[in-house]
Amino acid sequence: MSVDGITAELRHWLTQQAEAGQSDAQSITAMLASGWDQEDALQALQLFKTDEALPAARLQEIPDPIRPDAQPCAGTLWAGDREVRVLLSMRSPRIVVLGGLLSDEECDALIATSALRMVRSETIASHSEGVEFNPARTSDGMFYARGENEIVQRIEARLEALLAWPIEHGEGLQVLHYRAGAEYQPHFDYFNPEHPATSEILQRGGQRLATVVMYLSSVTAGGATIFPDAGLEIIPVKGNAVFFSYDRPHPATGTLHGGALVLAGHKWVATKWLREGQFD
Repeated sequence: MSVDGITAELRHWLTQQAEAGQSDAQSITAMLASGWDQEDALQALQLFKTDEALPAARLQEIPDPIRPDAQPCAGTLWAGDREVRVLLSMRSPRIVVLGGLLSDEECDALIATSALRMVRSETIASHSEGVEFNPARTSDGMFYARGENEIVQRIEARLEALLAWPIEHGEGLQVLHYRAGAEYQPHFDYFNPEHPATSEILQRGGQRLATVVMYLSSVTAGGATIFPDAGLEIIPVKGNAVFFSYDRPHPATGTLHGGALVLAGHKWVATKWLREGQFD
């Protein structure tokens, strides 16, 4: 089979593959099994990711810690009260790994204030409104209200300075704990436009635009943050963080990611999601 463009059927199938957590390599393998030539399959996948029929990118600025006009030195960034190191920067997908965003003392304090409030993590229900327990996500977690205490206020102010994004345009911090054997299988952080609950969710601040995952502990073995389509694994290091942004709610952003299985030890992370508008 060959391709001169992306048909609606092919676009729909590739979208379903991505939203189901399938990597580019897995999609190509499925196409080859159904009779595609390898070169044509690769071309079709590339056309899918640049297809003009995809939702248009937002016109407003997307948060980004590396803004040439505001951050003249690419090696270190100023976060309001400290310098943060840039350990890795990718443009597509947009991923930045940050070193030393949090101090050891801040990590320990956040774990201590979160530990007694942990419950089994949930996800948005797959086919209806509400939330559900999902075997793809086996962590424990809790949410802070925005600005709930001094340590949360300090971290939020640091992120506001680093990203030039208003505190009010972000959700409260979520702290997650992964024991040995826990994971979060690959997924997207934006709200699926086709999900029945999305329209109601978007009334509170609009779409998610970016994610910051802050590592509150190092992990003895496993537990990497993985980006399957980018072929990237980020090892959790206490105090470091990974930032990634997505300019539209679509798999073509390349931001499929997950938390790999923790093989030994404990993984603690704090996550901040940034929204288009004020989150209430």
